[in-house]
Amino acid sequence: MLDVISRPWPWYVAGPLIGLTVPVLLIIGNRNFGISSSLRHLCAACAPAGLPFFTYDWKAERWNLFFVAGVMLGAALATWGLPDPEPFQVAAETRAALEALGVRDFSGVMPRDVFGLEQVLSLKGLVFMGIGGFLVGFGTRWAGGCTSGHTIMGLSSLQWPSLVASIAFMAGGFFGTWVVLPLVFRIVGGE
Repeated sequence: MLDVISRPWPWYVAGPLIGLTVPVLLIIGNRNFGISSSLRHLCAACAPAGLPFFTYDWKAERWNLFFVAGVMLGAALATWGLPDPEPFQVAAETRAALEALGVRDFSGVMPRDVFGLEQVLSLKGLVFMGIGGFLVGFGTRWAGGCTSGHTIMGLSSLQWPSLVASIAFMAGGFFGTWVVLPLVFRIVGGE
């Protein structure tokens, strides 16, 4: 059993399991699946500061905070308690493209050449983490939800805005990968 849960599951098993969270949440409490709203609930609980955006009954949505805490706990347990014994694999084309940008360490899911402590505290790290994090947060708020909320919950409940948002997420991801990422590496010190 430990062998089964310590390895990545194929998409045709993991995908339907993730997809089943939508009807389960709707059936057990008419809840919408999404992650980004938990940050709003957390801010409303800890530092509302009288801002209208944070003035609502966040306690009615505290289940979402427990859900996100469970996701984080599960990720931590999987990472440190059930590590995959197989080395992390990167497709040859992806490896070549990343090596052209100066990424050489492929020992884990998050390359140390980009996400190591020294890199995170550098100018490149400021660009990737600081500005990138702000843009992701801004975009999430502007789109009215995150990729999981729109693409998993919104599409399964046939919401037109979620289809538009999901297409925009993909287009933005392609643009960021093919245009912005190489440009950022060249500007802030990629090889």
